[in-house]
Amino acid sequence: MKRSPVVRPIFLLAAAAGLALAVSAALQYTPQEQLRIVPAKNLPGKVHLLPATLETTQWGWFDNAQPPVLRVSPGDTVVMETMMHSHNQIVPGTTIEEIKKLRTDNPGRGPHSLTGPIWVEGAAPGDVLSVKINKIVPRSYGTNFNVPGMFGEFPKDFADGQVKYFYLDWDRKVAEFAPGIEIPLRPFPGTIGVARAEPGKYSTVPPGPFGGNMDIRELTEGTTLYVPVFVPGALLWSGDSHAAQGNGEVNLTALETAFKEFNVTIDVVKGKSIEWPRIRMKDAWITMGYDKDLNKALEILKAETVKFLVEEKRATPDKAAAAMAMLADCRVSEVVNILKGVYCMVADPGKLKSLPPRPVAETKDELVTTGTDSDLNKAMDTASMAMIGLLQEKRGLSRLDAYGLASLAMDCRLGDMSDAKKSVHCLLPKSLWVGGAKP
Repeated sequence: MKRSPVVRPIFLLAAAAGLALAVSAALQYTPQEQLRIVPAKNLPGKVHLLPATLETTQWGWFDNAQPPVLRVSPGDTVVMETMMHSHNQIVPGTTIEEIKKLRTDNPGRGPHSLTGPIWVEGAAPGDVLSVKINKIVPRSYGTNFNVPGMFGEFPKDFADGQVKYFYLDWDRKVAEFAPGIEIPLRPFPGTIGVARAEPGKYSTVPPGPFGGNMDIRELTEGTTLYVPVFVPGALLWSGDSHAAQGNGEVNLTALETAFKEFNVTIDVVKGKSIEWPRIRMKDAWITMGYDKDLNKALEILKAETVKFLVEEKRATPDKAAAAMAMLADCRVSEVVNILKGVYCMVADPGKLKSLPPRPVAETKDELVTTGTDSDLNKAMDTASMAMIGLLQEKRGLSRLDAYGLASLAMDCRLGDMSDAKKSVHCLLPKSLWVGGAKP
């Protein structure tokens, strides 16, 4: 059987699997670790259970000196739990004033509760860690909030805060945002990554080459994250669990929840290094870029996408930049985590379709707003604020509800990406309005 030309040159997974077998035999488990290994014939490798407790989670910090809470061999599967923010303190009933106090009383640390770190035997700096997401089972509730006058894309414009809680209907895979408005649920880890190389405590808020708070909503069940390793054992964490998110995550939060089951298979890839994480989807690869300046994030994204196209022999070096415009569907991931993010989805050969022009006005199925400027930050601000205004003026939402709905369901796509002209096109599906509500 001929292997896909996309998969073959990326990572030598067969070689990695052979390494996993060799390393697995050498790992000696503590009595506690042995009790966490359970039979599960349909999952790869040894299966480890990792509950979310105060002993197995970190609140707001990445620290490569943190002792691992679990050790696994390459090829093993971990079935872990995650918590809500601030060590499970942001749950239905917590007020926005209490949420703000959790941030102001703990300066420097992020709000995220992260399960881990997990030591992966044999992982070393220069390797690549592979994390395949097998299954996600979230809790039955979630929340969205903007902290008054702090954070988010527009903190000065939204100095008044709001928190909303939601029932997550997993039978129908929707959450009711307001009467007549339903948000489709598509769970993914907002934060998943490895320890950075630098010693010390670092806030979980900004993402980076180590992954972390990437907020890429395509990182769902069935996808695989590839992330560079910076310290021995890699030290893998996950948390900031999401039930849904809009591109941009503009009011600071997605539909935040916790996972009863986050089921992943972890492997180590030797002999192949990458500078930034990549994500393998069913029929595409994702490249990404992050920086405080969205323009610089775009430059990183362009370089990563061009590098990928050359590696995959999809374009020659001199034609790769032009090929990116035809082959890559590029979007905003988030603009609220100190470092802002953009990403591109590059479809497999045979799955490629011509990208339609980005819409510039309302369509039959979507509300549309746009922003154009040589500064991508300004283009994103213009397009997203216009959507917030549209939801107030034409759909009757309050200011804070419009901000929240945009954060949960808006899809902001990149159009023009030249130095002189950059455009952002934000879309919101009319299908969110159900049961006779105004479309």
